[in-house]
Amino acid sequence: MTPGASRELVELAVGEYEFTFNLQLWKNFYDKFDIAITSPGGTRVGPIPERLGTQQFRIGPTEIYLFYGKPVPFNSQQEIYLEFIPVNDYVESGIWTIELVPRSIVVGNYDMWLPSGGVLNPQTAFLRPTEVTTLTIPSTATRVISVGAYDGSNDSLAYFSGRGFPRGGFPIKPDLVAPGVNINSCSPGGGYTVRSGTSMATPFVTGSCALMMQWGIVDGHDLFMYGEKMRAYLIAGARELPFEPVYPNPTFGYGALCLRNTFMLTQ
Repeated sequence: MTPGASRELVELAVGEYEFTFNLQLWKNFYDKFDIAITSPGGTRVGPIPERLGTQQFRIGPTEIYLFYGKPVPFNSQQEIYLEFIPVNDYVESGIWTIELVPRSIVVGNYDMWLPSGGVLNPQTAFLRPTEVTTLTIPSTATRVISVGAYDGSNDSLAYFSGRGFPRGGFPIKPDLVAPGVNINSCSPGGGYTVRSGTSMATPFVTGSCALMMQWGIVDGHDLFMYGEKMRAYLIAGARELPFEPVYPNPTFGYGALCLRNTFMLTQ
């Protein structure tokens, strides 16, 4: 949303048999805009004036809770939280429209998210989504090594891997990526199975950190192998992948894990 804009529309498709869902919008606290909501049946509520705390209203067969947050000690941004709850069985399916009506815009950037993973009906999604700024908690935390996934067979991004950068652009996330497609891994109950996911990529980095700590602390080469130093070594040794010309980038971060390069840097 740019200063001087009249309004902005976000269209959201809600699939059939959706029991309930929520939507989060994060914006600058100093940007002021009201929200209007139009249901698939054409019922419109709003513009709803911004008021800190919770508001509740009904649109047809759906109850909506609207919460305006305020800055907290570790986040100066403002959260606007919307909860869609059916009056009877399901949230009204079809195209919902979220209308942002500006009152006082200084910068105007905002981000909006639905729950990730398999929480929602597959048909429930934004009509015009963007793939960036899709990292989820805890990968957005400052003092963690955030790992994305890539396909080691062709050095391409795994479609399911969240992309950076975090809202505000700092810190750079993900830090790096590791193989996460068709990985042979342990299976619940015993044996092995082939799986894909960032949960397959992260253990490569975890194991690399363990080897670095053994080399540094146990073997006495670097007794102060603390977390930030380990992250710096891994980033410095990461290799660039051919699908991205600029590093760091929201897709691969600083590159792909390469422990050999990292150990060469420590010699």
